[in-house]
Amino acid sequence: MSTPSSLRPAPSAAPRTPDELSAQLVDRLVARDVDGVVALYEPTAVLELPDGRVAVGHDDIRAFYTRALAAHRPVRAGIPRRPLVRGDLALTTTVLPMSAGAGGATCEVARRQPDGTWRWIIDRPAVR
Repeated sequence: MSTPSSLRPAPSAAPRTPDELSAQLVDRLVARDVDGVVALYEPTAVLELPDGRVAVGHDDIRAFYTRALAAHRPVRAGIPRRPLVRGDLALTTTVLPMSAGAGGATCEVARRQPDGTWRWIIDRPAVR
């Protein structure tokens, strides 16, 4: 019998739909796969950090996730909302659980790549 996790692509497979981005982020965070997490972003993507600063590009995003995963905090998945898609752009959001210490939601902009996969270009992981 199939379970939802068995229906997801392998963590190394690039997301083929905007829906897969959030699921793969959680899978890669749980696996402590920093390079896999970074691969979900375009090379020049921007990520808002918890202190309000912005990480720009793969090197900055990698440095942030390396520090964040070194803290060994448990990863708690939120509830992804259906992406809003217009052509090659998508707005992805996830409602965050209060148990994660965050509450609120995430807000991301993803873009379809020339090969048909999707990557985030803008990521605000905490909107309150």
